[in-house]
Parts: sequence; C-alpha cells; structure tokens
Amino acid sequence: MWRLRSRACWDDAAALLAPHATEGAEAAQRRTAVLIEQCMYTGRGWEPAEDALRTAEALAGDDEERGAAACERGHLAYASTLLGVRDRADEARSALGRAAALLGPQSPTRPLLDFRRGLIAQHLSENPGDATAAFERAHAGATARGQRLLLSFTWRHVAAMAEQDGRLSEARYGFTESLRIREELGYLVGIAPALASLAAVTEDETEATRLRREAGRLVRLLGGVPTWLARRLGVAP
Repeated sequence: MWRLRSRACWDDAAALLAPHATEGAEAAQRRTAVLIEQCMYTGRGWEPAEDALRTAEALAGDDEERGAAACERGHLAYASTLLGVRDRADEARSALGRAAALLGPQSPTRPLLDFRRGLIAQHLSENPGDATAAFERAHAGATARGQRLLLSFTWRHVAAMAEQDGRLSEARYGFTESLRIREELGYLVGIAPALASLAAVTEDETEATRLRREAGRLVRLLGGVPTWLARRLGVAP
C-alpha cells in the first residue's frame, strides 16, 4: 500500500484497504487518510473521502479512535477550505478541538493533531506565532515517536515559518531535511514540493533552477500531481 500511496495511486491503495475498512476502525481510518491525501494533492475525490470518513467515525469504539477520526474530519474540512472547494473553516477548527479533548498527551496521534492545528493557524487564521508553536510541538512529538513521514512535513512547515521571518539559512536547513527524509522513504509524490520549496530559498540561481527543473520532471512523471504545484511550475498533465 505504501508504494501505491507514495506514487499517487490513492484509489488503488484505498481499494486494498476497502475489504478491511468495513469492520475495523484502524483500517477505516487508514483508508480515510489515504483518500483525504488524494484530495490535498489533486483537488478531487471529495465524496469518496467523506464516505470513508463517515465509516471511520461509525466504527470508532474508544476515545483514541474517535479522536483520530475527528482529526481526519478536521483535515478534510481544512483541505476543502484551503483549496477553495467550500469554506469549512469552522468545521475544521471544531473537529480538531474535539480531537484535542479526546486524545491524551501520550497518544500516537497527538503529533499529527498538533501539526494540523498548526496548518489551521498558518493558512486559515494567519497567526504565525500559534502556527510556529504548533509545528514545533508536532516536530518534537514526531521525533520522539519516530514518525518519519510526519517529520518530513514538520521540517517543511517549520522551515516555511523561518522563511516568512526572513531566516533563510534556517529555512534552507529545514527544507533540506524534509527533502532528505522523503527521498529516504521513497515518498515520491512529496519530493517535488520539497524540491520547489528548497529552490525558493537557494541563493545559487543555477542550483535553484536545477531544483525547479527536477520538481517539474517529477510532477510530469506523476501526471500533473500535485496539481497546485503543476500550475505554479507551468507543467501540463
């Protein structure tokens, strides 16, 4: 499933989980996460993601599972708002607040929740202070738990906040670490965004051009995914 997901084959990955996702809360939650990731990268697939999420919510049997499902609902509502599909900002905040009340401090989902609350603060509330604090909590939690994929995201957003503050050397370091982890994991669909972000803070224009060219090559390889990056780079599907 990881190989399919990392190569933008979310429908196939979700199909592998489907036989298990009607009875088990963990499989239902994993399938939901895969389909929401597809929404984030492609801007499509909203109805299947909603259906999968409702199943995960129905199967949740304890506070950990209910909190994880609420975390996914918050992320789906955030994605819908960010990509201009439908304004669901209040739903996103409410769902993540509910997840925070359900998940204990030592929950393995807590770093992901902190990260997503950081996204809300960064992109919807435009509160860089709260965003930075949430990303740093998520980063510490992901590091402590060995959650390397999440760590690639926390490095990326900690770096983005540093870039916004004009701390370009810190931004370069963070983007470089994010790229390194994604390459090591083989998270192909996430490598192009990491390359483009690093290019934006690279002082050597020749190297920056090389990074952008490689990002464009990967986007073309994946059929124009991520769609938002394809538009930015002028890459046709």
